[in-house]
Amino acid sequence: MFPGDLDTAIARWFTRFPAQTRAFEDIYLLDPQLPALSVKIRSRHAFEIKAYRGSPAILDIAGRARGPLQSWQKWSFPLGPDSPAATAPDGWIRVRKTRRISHFSLARGRAVTGPARQRGQPACSAELTQARLRGQAWWTIGFEATGPADTLRTMLEATATLVFAQPLPGRTVLGAASSYSYAQWLTWQASPGPNAEP
Repeated sequence: MFPGDLDTAIARWFTRFPAQTRAFEDIYLLDPQLPALSVKIRSRHAFEIKAYRGSPAILDIAGRARGPLQSWQKWSFPLGPDSPAATAPDGWIRVRKTRRISHFSLARGRAVTGPARQRGQPACSAELTQARLRGQAWWTIGFEATGPADTLRTMLEATATLVFAQPLPGRTVLGAASSYSYAQWLTWQASPGPNAEP
């Protein structure tokens, strides 16, 4: 996670891969803090819970990106049209996001652009996100691998290797000091209490 608006050169760097762009708003639970859990309302349509399952390894793309791989398990429950999801009461906070998402799959052990052809096969998304939290701008690059457990690390590392084959503009290096989950970022950046509009 980096403070400030997303640099246009980095946005252009990401356009090497086909991407979908989506703007949405998530509402995260901050108080009470729940160790190893992330609770949010996704875009007013789903109630999501993620449980942290550990950090099995370090992703290291020499000189370009380094940070801990994290394992999360997610449950998602649809919300009906009459759900009170439009408000963020005390203890919750809104995060507005504009996200570019590129999809990748495995072919002969290498990442290739495009989603997996069959459900359940290894897949990975690369996400370049501009976020706004309480009037402050942040940006981040993230990866999310899905599929059989024994393929997740291979899929993620193959995708990151492909994405970072071309260095980020301006000699930007994604280091471990700026690598953490949304749950950690929110805990550090926003104190619990009444919500302000971002």
